[in-house]
Amino acid sequence: MKISNQQIEEIKKGNPVAQTKVDAAVIKLMDADLIAEVTAKVKAAPDREEMIADLKARIEAGQYNPTGEEITDTMIRRAIADRITE
Repeated sequence: MKISNQQIEEIKKGNPVAQTKVDAAVIKLMDADLIAEVTAKVKAAPDREEMIADLKARIEAGQYNPTGEEITDTMIRRAIADRITE
């Protein structure tokens, strides 16, 4: 969505309606980017059964030591999945 010069002027004047419309457009673009990113990651992920078997084997061998980044990534993905299913 392109923002017109008139809309920019209304925002500069402090018109909350104009700002709300622009904010909504920006959020829609951000959501589209997030959806595309998550979709690509899901498609690139291995099959669930394969992933679970690998994880179980690593835990049993004492080789599962997730980093803080990995834990954070999993928490974020879980939160996104929970929102999608609500």
